[in-house]
Amino acid sequence: MNTGAFIIPTGIGASIGGFAGDASFWARKFAGKSRLIVNPNVVNAACFSGITENMLYVEGYSLDEFFKGKINLIPSENNKVGIIFDKAVTKPVLNVHINTINAVKTVYGTNIAGYEITDEEVGVEFFVDKSGASAGNVKNLTTLKIAAENLIKKGAEAIAIVCRFPDEQGEDYANGIGVDPVGGVEAIISHYISKEFNIPCAHAPAFDDITISTEIVDSRCSAEYITPTFLPCILLGLAQAPKFSMSGGISIDNLDYLIIPYNSTGSIPVLEMTKLEKPVYAVKENSTVLNVTPENFAKDCIVVDTYSELYNKLFN
Repeated sequence: MNTGAFIIPTGIGASIGGFAGDASFWARKFAGKSRLIVNPNVVNAACFSGITENMLYVEGYSLDEFFKGKINLIPSENNKVGIIFDKAVTKPVLNVHINTINAVKTVYGTNIAGYEITDEEVGVEFFVDKSGASAGNVKNLTTLKIAAENLIKKGAEAIAIVCRFPDEQGEDYANGIGVDPVGGVEAIISHYISKEFNIPCAHAPAFDDITISTEIVDSRCSAEYITPTFLPCILLGLAQAPKFSMSGGISIDNLDYLIIPYNSTGSIPVLEMTKLEKPVYAVKENSTVLNVTPENFAKDCIVVDTYSELYNKLFN
C-alpha cells in the first residue's frame, strides 16, 4: 500500500475542510486505498472524528519538519495522552471536559496520562487579519510549557491542549462563510508545544457558554454546534498519532503524493514535494481566501477539478 498526504491548512477558509470535519469524507476515501498523513484540521469534528486506523495524525509544525526531511513518522497505537487545561477555564466548563475525558476513556479505551491546569492564564486572543485568514495572539506560552513538562514526567506521549477562548465566533462561520476564526491562534499553540517537545499535540478551544444552540447552521460546521466540548476529536487523533524519530518509520522519501487545496500552494509541504519531483495534486473545487495558485507559484503541481476526479485518477 502506498503512502499519501491529505492536507488542508487551518484558518484559511477552505470551502472543504475549513469548518468541522467536513473534509473527513474524502480523507476517509483516500485512506481506504493509501496510508494517509492528515493534519488535525482535516478530521477534527468536535465530538466526532474522521480519523481511521490508516491515518497518521500530524500537527502543522511537525508536518513541516517531516516534509523538510528532519523527522520520520513512527506509526503508534494507544498513545498515553496528557491534557493541559488553561487556568482561565471556569469550573463548570472544566467539569464538562473532565466528563468528556472519562467518556472517551470509557468508550474507546483511550490511555489518559492525566491532566494539568496551568499555573497562570494563557491569555488567548483571536481575529481575522487583512488577508482574510485567521490569526491571533497568545500572551503566556510559558505556562503551557511548564504544564506540558509535568505531563511528560507522568509518561504522556502526546499532549492535548484546551485553552479558554472568547465566546464569539460570528454568524458568518455558522452560515458557512469565511474562515474558522479560532484556527490561526490554535496553530500557534500547537506549533509551540510541538517545537518545544518534539511530541504529537493538538488544541481544542473551550468557551464559557456551554449551552447547545438550537439554530440551524451550515452542515459543514454543525458538529461544533451540538456539543459543549471539542475535546473528543483531538483525544482520538492523538491516541494514534505517530511518534517522531530521526530514523526508521516513514520518511519524506516514502511519500507517494500530496493533496492540497488549489489556491494554497505556497506551503512547505508543496515546496519540498516539488523539489523531490513528487506529485502534488491541487484540487480546484476546494477554494480558500488565499490566492497562491499553481499558475502563479507552484507550476509543477497537477491541477484536478474535484476530489472525485483525483480519487478515480489514482485508484481506478
